[in-house]
Amino acid sequence: MFSFFNRNSVKSVNVNELDKLFGKINLIDIREIYEYRSGHVPTAKNIPMDKIIPECDKYLDKSKEYYLICQSGARSSRTCNYLKSKGFNVINVSGGTSGYRGALER
Repeated sequence: MFSFFNRNSVKSVNVNELDKLFGKINLIDIREIYEYRSGHVPTAKNIPMDKIIPECDKYLDKSKEYYLICQSGARSSRTCNYLKSKGFNVINVSGGTSGYRGALER
């Protein structure tokens, strides 16, 4: 019934592998606005999970690839599984913002 919570069904990349991808990928931070404003991985665009899930067709294009990041990787993993079940090409950023070793943007 809740198969979109299966953590092993989507591709994943470690947060510290993103540096070489900045500017080449669509990186979406799904945390709440206040979390995003407190510091986010460079180039990440904020679309909170509670907006992207019910209105995924409004925010995403099925012909594009998206990398989703949250604080630890748990929310983004669940969201990726859901979006994948809806036909979107998504990759989870494991480790999340808290695991990023570089400088965060504010």
